[in-house]
Amino acid sequence: MKILHLNAGNETGGGMFHILSLLKEWNKQEFILGLFEEGEFFYKSEEMGINTVVFSQKNRYDLSVVKQMTQFIRLNNIEVIHTHGARANFYGALIKRVAKIRWVVTIHSDPRDDFMGRGMIGKVYTKLNLSVLSFADHYVAISDRFRRILIEQGIGTAKITTVLNGINFKQSLPDPYSRRSFNLSDKDFIIVMVARLEPVKNHIIALQAIKAISAKDDSVQLLLVGEGSRRTYLEKKVKEFGICQRVKFLGHVEGVEKIYPLADLCLLTSHSESFPLVLLEAARASVPVVTTDVGGVNELIPSEEYGWILSGSQPEVLQKTIEEAIYLKSKDELILKGIRLKNMASQNFSIEKLASNVYNVYLRLIKKNRMTTL
Repeated sequence: MKILHLNAGNETGGGMFHILSLLKEWNKQEFILGLFEEGEFFYKSEEMGINTVVFSQKNRYDLSVVKQMTQFIRLNNIEVIHTHGARANFYGALIKRVAKIRWVVTIHSDPRDDFMGRGMIGKVYTKLNLSVLSFADHYVAISDRFRRILIEQGIGTAKITTVLNGINFKQSLPDPYSRRSFNLSDKDFIIVMVARLEPVKNHIIALQAIKAISAKDDSVQLLLVGEGSRRTYLEKKVKEFGICQRVKFLGHVEGVEKIYPLADLCLLTSHSESFPLVLLEAARASVPVVTTDVGGVNELIPSEEYGWILSGSQPEVLQKTIEEAIYLKSKDELILKGIRLKNMASQNFSIEKLASNVYNVYLRLIKKNRMTTL
């Protein structure tokens, strides 16, 4: 069996770690990672010893890359391509037609929201992505909610496999950052938010909630980890709200897993997610979480014993939830949520279970393909 995974290569968030974690689990002789750009993704893959190839483009619209990939697929006897992300999906659809190969897609996010905030060009890209997705042979949905979205788009249930995300709960982690590294004290209530600074992540309600809380409590500190097109806008809002002393923009942080242990709370305010890896990373560090009701979070947080799923995306709802968390910390009860979350997540959302479930998708697809060619 030979499988080629494809991604644009400019991914640095959860999608990158999802792909790298999977490829690390499997036999390196069977799996190849194909990227369209060199960058952090490429260098991390090389460091991990993953068989990686870059299909160079003059620009992202350079269709000559299809010929490169088709030749590579034939020379290496690739049986399945597995794409991640809109750009890879587009080329996957073209390759399927040219190379007559089986095509698997992982739905990492709601494809209707992938280009949110990008105006007319975003609407065009969204329509194109939804159109090409219909040609795939099989779909891996990272949550049951995303499975339902695919069904709504006319995809047959037999073509969809729900595979919940997972991470390695057994690996030894590097020494965490200390609070002093960021000029924070033990008395501070620290909220960590690891998310690209893009419209779909909805940072604004976090800033509005911090503004309201700061009027009564000066211990709250919000650490924003990530870069994106909204940074300037969000920095202006922080100044406008008068919370410059309460919010820190950390940008891209190498070794983000070292951030979680210093936090009291992990926050996610996204409009759309599949099954957020950041919540699993927080769980691994026994950090309780607050999240909007997106993707498969209800499967990770089945009740308030394990964390909070917001009933809406209003800043007032988030404010009250954070204030409840602050109160629980004062009673030494907040950490209990984090411990329960870790115990449950480690049993149900391991990288081993994720890798096994996806591998079985390939086996079924290849078996079916070989039977039809007899």
